[in-house]
Amino acid sequence: MVVIFELNWIYRPHSFCLLCSGIILSGKSNIKAMKYKSIHSDKIKTKNRTNSILSKQFQFFLACSPLGFDQWHIGTLFTTILIGDIIITLILTTTADALGRRNILVIGSILKLFAGIMFAYVDRYLLLVLAGIVGIISPTGGEIGPFISIEQACLIERVKDKAQIAAIYGWYNFIGYIATALGALSSGYMISKLSQDYHVHTVDAYQSVIIAYAVLGATKTVIYLCLSSRIETKSSSDPEQILPTSDLSSQSNKKSLSAHIFHWLNGKFGLRQSKSRRTVAKLCALFIIDAIGGGFVMQSIFVYWFHERFHMSSETLGFIIMSANLISGISAILVTPIVGRIGAINTMVITHIPSNILLILIPFMPTKTSAIVVLLLRFSISQMDVPARQTFVATSVDHNERSAAGGITNLVRSVGLSISPMIVGYLLQDSRKPLLFALPFVIGGGLKLLYDILLYFSFEVSSRSQ
Repeated sequence: MVVIFELNWIYRPHSFCLLCSGIILSGKSNIKAMKYKSIHSDKIKTKNRTNSILSKQFQFFLACSPLGFDQWHIGTLFTTILIGDIIITLILTTTADALGRRNILVIGSILKLFAGIMFAYVDRYLLLVLAGIVGIISPTGGEIGPFISIEQACLIERVKDKAQIAAIYGWYNFIGYIATALGALSSGYMISKLSQDYHVHTVDAYQSVIIAYAVLGATKTVIYLCLSSRIETKSSSDPEQILPTSDLSSQSNKKSLSAHIFHWLNGKFGLRQSKSRRTVAKLCALFIIDAIGGGFVMQSIFVYWFHERFHMSSETLGFIIMSANLISGISAILVTPIVGRIGAINTMVITHIPSNILLILIPFMPTKTSAIVVLLLRFSISQMDVPARQTFVATSVDHNERSAAGGITNLVRSVGLSISPMIVGYLLQDSRKPLLFALPFVIGGGLKLLYDILLYFSFEVSSRSQ
């Protein structure tokens, strides 16, 4: 907890009244975000995952179905949203240091508020696609937008020790998984309660959750405005170098902005050393394989698959996803000493391979209970590689290249995730064909196993031979 306590400087002292009670309510960079932060020393974490999910990731397939969209259209909507996320991520992450990290976080949260309003009140497909592209919505339930790169850059701005970085990322992910678990449980309970006890129409029940998402998006904007200027990079820590939130297009700042843009282009997108560029390029090639596999088995697809295969209620599914994310959150903390003992790459491979084998086995389980057990076992180790991966990326480049490296690698993962959903939509069209219905798990698990093998031989074996 010492490491976490040292990060209190992120927030302005007493700038937000809820901090006094030790609780922060916010929204997150995914789809419905509700996050509670309880410990005074965890303030930064609340901001980290300021976007957990309340409903969209959890109920995205199910929420679109009552609107008359078939699986192909829903899959296409997934893909277009992810493509939009890629574009917005590129713009925001590469201008964060020039315009100010806090400013960019505020802009992003406002865009998410806009998307929440659109998804709550609009039922036209093309308008939903537009809202999804602009609104940085993530139907995966994972952090694939610009927020994670900017937030992680803030987290380790003053940290040099690798063990501390791993610990910070472990807690960062733990808080996110807890928030995701609360969001999944809340969304499932809310929908079931409204539709069953109050006889609210299914579409209206889903709409109420999305409205809550929009409200939390507005809350998140307020919280970002409370961040201290000390979250900015050291090179832009001078207030004169950061564009004010209220005047992002001020004429007096044009010279500073153009200088930052020139510096960015001249630095090869923030990666100034050729060694760093080679490392990031290799990681990108590997991460895109993992991301494509992950696109076949997003949590929202788990929800849809269990709903169609075993006819499970929204409330039950919410409890399962909540449990899965709680388990993932605990594993994110437990992995920290493992990284210190055997290294990041070994940790990633050793935990990822068995989790992907379990993933492939899920659709072949004969009963609902056995499928749920295998799913939870898989979640107990599937996310242990995340803090290790983030630590490896951050420590593979120089201190002043971490934000760029994180942004580029996360962007590549977004590209990979955008490839799979349309294929999944086709595969899940008919639950009466068990083999076809099982393919997303088999393909996703197979690609992830390939990624693990290539990762090990590309970095661990290569480093030993050198």
